[in-house]
Amino acid sequence: MAKLNLKNIVWKEGKYYVAQCLNVDVSSFGKTKKEALDNLDEALELYFEDIKAPHIVKVESPEVVGLSLTHA
Repeated sequence: MAKLNLKNIVWKEGKYYVAQCLNVDVSSFGKTKKEALDNLDEALELYFEDIKAPHIVKVESPEVVGLSLTHA
């Protein structure tokens, strides 16, 4: 089994924490950061379970940057 080093991000959204993997389009949530990350771990295991050659985007030095938009 290959070892994957993935980068994840966690933030609070309302009363839940959201955990998202930056390398693949998988996310999960929980009532605590730990629960959100544990749920993300499980979701990632299920995601990679049946994929023989997954497409994993290499993420280096992610940075949170604010952006203001005006919409109609």
